[in-house]
Amino acid sequence: MSRNTVNSMLIQNGVFPSKVRVSSGSAITLGLVEGFLSAKPRTAYLLTHTNGKCNANCRFCSQARESKSPRSLLSRVAWPTFSTEKVISSLKNPAHHDEIRRVCIQALNYPEVVEHLLAIVGNIKAQKIEIPISISCQPLMRESMHKLADAGVERIGISLDAATESLFERIKGSRAGGPYNWERQRLALLEAVEVFGKHKVSTHLIVGLGETEREMLRIIQWSVDNHVCPSLFAFTPISGTALEHFHPPGINSYRRVQLARHLIVEEKTRFKLMEFNGRGRISSFGVSLKILEEAVKSGRPFMTSGCPGCNRPYYNEKPSGPFYNFPRQPDQKEIAEISVHIQLS
Repeated sequence: MSRNTVNSMLIQNGVFPSKVRVSSGSAITLGLVEGFLSAKPRTAYLLTHTNGKCNANCRFCSQARESKSPRSLLSRVAWPTFSTEKVISSLKNPAHHDEIRRVCIQALNYPEVVEHLLAIVGNIKAQKIEIPISISCQPLMRESMHKLADAGVERIGISLDAATESLFERIKGSRAGGPYNWERQRLALLEAVEVFGKHKVSTHLIVGLGETEREMLRIIQWSVDNHVCPSLFAFTPISGTALEHFHPPGINSYRRVQLARHLIVEEKTRFKLMEFNGRGRISSFGVSLKILEEAVKSGRPFMTSGCPGCNRPYYNEKPSGPFYNFPRQPDQKEIAEISVHIQLS
């Protein structure tokens, strides 16, 4: 079935959510609200809207079934609600085309979510808005992924979040009262690669849930070996969630994981070449000091990782810092501080 046919059927059948949430930064960039941004998002981040709760119960998430956090929050970002038609109209405005390089639709877990995703994507495409679209969602049936790809979705993300199976089960699986399963989650990523293609699938990994650096780098290597892009997040405690009393990861450890991830993704090293101490901390990246210094000086390992055009300003951090993921190129002073954090010498 062609993309145009899919889009026409969705519009004619009236399967169209009247509301959608938009990250506050994206809403300002799109002119939906007024405000000042010290760093503008290069992606329009949308969030599906449901009158009920998310069926998942991820212990870090403000949208979790048992969370007591405001429903307007995701991580530390506010997501105000707008008319879906108004949001799509703002995307169509040529004035925003130089600022917005991608649309990313975050999906809650609820029965109608695939229909809502197809309807939103179908209407964006029907408006001739030629901006690449990513979906971030729970594991879907292969048929649903094919429908999304046919509708015009370029990339898909399915989050592992946790670095190990035991952490996964405690944080978002059966032991958390959630619907997810570690092996099913990884299988869904492999299926997504078959549907969307190599390097068109991503997974989110949250540093600071209790894993060691060694455990995080092992799953990063697994992702890269299977043509999945691993995107790093720093755990952010949110009031009202089950993990509200957890602490963010130490900045030194996060910097080491960022650097190691970059080197693995760029095929400069591999997990098996790295060395770790008895606590699972990186003691050798498996490359020369020259390669390490060049990577650090470039600043690239410490910028937001994700789909092309994704910079997620302040998703993990306050504007006052520290920046876990830089939404822009770090300056020379910041790179000097990063070098101290990583402790290369």
